[in-house]
Amino acid sequence: MVHVPVLLEETVTRLVTAPGGWYVDGTVGAGGHAAAILAAAGLDAKLLGLDRDAAALELARAALAPFGDRVLLERENFSELAGVAARHGLRDARGILLDIGVSSMQLDRPERGFSFLRDSPLDMRMDDRQELTAALLLERLPEAELADVLWRYGEEPMSRRIAKAVVAARARGETPRTTAQLAELVSRVKGGRRGRTHPATQTFQALRIAVNGELAALEKALPAALDLLAPGGRLAVISFHSLEDRMVKQFMAAHEGRMESLAKGGSRWSGQLPRARRVTRKAVAATEEEIARNPRSRTAKLRVLERMA
Repeated sequence: MVHVPVLLEETVTRLVTAPGGWYVDGTVGAGGHAAAILAAAGLDAKLLGLDRDAAALELARAALAPFGDRVLLERENFSELAGVAARHGLRDARGILLDIGVSSMQLDRPERGFSFLRDSPLDMRMDDRQELTAALLLERLPEAELADVLWRYGEEPMSRRIAKAVVAARARGETPRTTAQLAELVSRVKGGRRGRTHPATQTFQALRIAVNGELAALEKALPAALDLLAPGGRLAVISFHSLEDRMVKQFMAAHEGRMESLAKGGSRWSGQLPRARRVTRKAVAATEEEIARNPRSRTAKLRVLERMA
C-alpha cells in the first residue's frame, strides 16, 4: 500500500505563509508532506527531514530527489531536533511539521510487528537499531508495570486482567511472541470481539508507544521545535490519538498564555516563553472525502502554533 500523507492541503496552507526559508519535517516518512511543503514554498526554500525508520528514509530520499540539494535528510528521532539543527547551523526555521504515530508503511509490513491483521514477530520498533521490542516488554515487565503501560498508553480498561494473563502465560513458558498470539490472549481476556474495533487495538497501541518512547519524544520535541522557529514561523502537529493530541493542545495553550490584570493596575502576560499564538483554535480534522480515500486519516487531528516576536 502506498503511504498517503494525511491532511496534506490543510497542513501546507497553514504552514507555508511566505516563499523561501528553512522548513523541517521531523517525521519525513515517505516524503509526501515534505515535497508539498517545498513545492508551495518556492525555489528558495530548503528542508531538513528526520526519521528514525531507515526504510522510510530511503523512500523519502527517492521521493525528494528532484529537489536536489534543497533537501537534507538525517536518520534521527525528532526528539533530537535541537541537536541536529545545531549540527547543521540551522536557526530561524519558517515552519516545522511533526506527523506523530505509526505510518501505513509500517503497518502494512508484517515483519515490523505493528499490526495484528497478519501474524508476525512482536517487534514494533520504529528504529531497528534499538534492542527493546514488544516481545521483550512482555517478557520482562512485572505485572503491575505492564498493567500501567496498557492503561496509561492504551487507555485499556481491562489492563490489569490482560497483564495478569500475560504473566500467567509467562509462568507457563508461553509468553506471546507473535502478533497473533498476543491478539488471541487479549481477545480471550476481553471476551471476544464486540463492535468494529478489535479487542487488542488498545493493547497494541500501548506497547508500540512504550517500545518507541513516543510520548517522551514528543514532550522533548515540542519545545525544541518552538525554540527553533523564527518569529512568525509555524509549528504544525498531526496526531492520531487522544494522548498525543492532549499533550499538543496543552503545550500550545501554555505558550499562548494570557494577559492578567494586576492589583495595582495595568496588566502582564502570563504563560511560558517563547510567546506564541494558536493558528487553529480547534483541531482540524479530515473531511469525509479524505477519510473515504484514506481511512487512516479518520482519527487525525492537526494543530498549528505561530511563534511571536
